[in-house]
Amino acid sequence: MCVAVPAEVIEIRDGNIGLVDYGELRQEVRLDLVDVKVGEFVLVHVGFAIQRLSREEGLETRELFREVYDAMEA
Repeated sequence: MCVAVPAEVIEIRDGNIGLVDYGELRQEVRLDLVDVKVGEFVLVHVGFAIQRLSREEGLETRELFREVYDAMEA
């Protein structure tokens, strides 16, 4: 099974590199497959942004991931 994780684009750098924020982690990802702007949400899979999400979708999905992780730690 493959999992893509929602992240907010907080910076776009030269070479189609984006700095994204997962909530508690920031990472550089490739933006070659999507057309995005700073402040938009994307799904990230193996270092590539593969789809743009609405802000609402991104925040909702991020919260679902957080709930699953919390349940796994309990």
